[in-house]
Amino acid sequence: MTRVAAVDCGTNSIRLLVADCDPERGELVDLDRRMTIVRLGQGVDRTGRLAPEALERTFAACREYAAVIKEHGAERLRFVATSASRDAENRDEFVRGVLDILGVEPEVISGDQEAEFSFTGATKELKGSDHLARPYLVVDIGGGSTEFVVGDDHVRAARSVDVGCVRMTERHLVRDGVVSDPPTDAQIAAMRADIEAALDLAEETVPLREARTLVGLAGSVTTVSAIAQDLPEYDSQAIHHSRVSHDRVREITDWLLHSTHAERAAVPSMHPGRVDVIAAGALVLLSIMERIGAEEVVVSEHDILDGIAWSVA
Repeated sequence: MTRVAAVDCGTNSIRLLVADCDPERGELVDLDRRMTIVRLGQGVDRTGRLAPEALERTFAACREYAAVIKEHGAERLRFVATSASRDAENRDEFVRGVLDILGVEPEVISGDQEAEFSFTGATKELKGSDHLARPYLVVDIGGGSTEFVVGDDHVRAARSVDVGCVRMTERHLVRDGVVSDPPTDAQIAAMRADIEAALDLAEETVPLREARTLVGLAGSVTTVSAIAQDLPEYDSQAIHHSRVSHDRVREITDWLLHSTHAERAAVPSMHPGRVDVIAAGALVLLSIMERIGAEEVVVSEHDILDGIAWSVA
């Protein structure tokens, strides 16, 4: 076993996994897995820059993670940064801050690399499941981008497009600095058109409709699963490898799009940092399911973070 640490810094959240990995036997044992909502991508779509307060929230989380990594004695660490830091003009400021705190330079990876890690993390456990048809379509709905990967044992095609729960919320649902509560029909229609255009773009290079099993990753998808199961609190074990039907996703998305902030915040499994962006994330998921004719989505708690850990091991 090799003890490794992986950090995935996205547009909305930063996550840490410390695990013991055995690449030869294909075993990964969690020692610590945690997530912090930092909204690093706050305003990036509009300004092109990482906001000072967003950087400070992210650096505070990094300081917490540094203590956890030291406590567990991880031998290797890899820090991967995704959409927001890839787009920002002042990403050098972000790189310097992470290097000072964690001692490693964040790798601002491409969308294709992001997709490869997501696919590995999501499917490594599924490959022995005879009841799940291949090829898989792994969909990672993040804050700033969504990754699409089609593959069997290996990736066949991948594409990253700039639709995510934070980006869609900021672009379509914010008026005068406040998220619409609830959105108007016109705002929802504009957001849906943006998502459909992104799916057209993804289909130029990824055969989405050839997939036989849809695997959904990240907070928007796992939260939809938690709502579908009416969980009294967020429960990773209940969510991991759960299945949510197309009809149930449509019902939940419709409710989220027409609910108020207070109603969404009252959902016991809802992370406070997702209250304002979950409706957009659910609509991305629903649009994908409708595009490919998926009857259900298989929800995975293992994703890009696990893929990063495997790459370190």
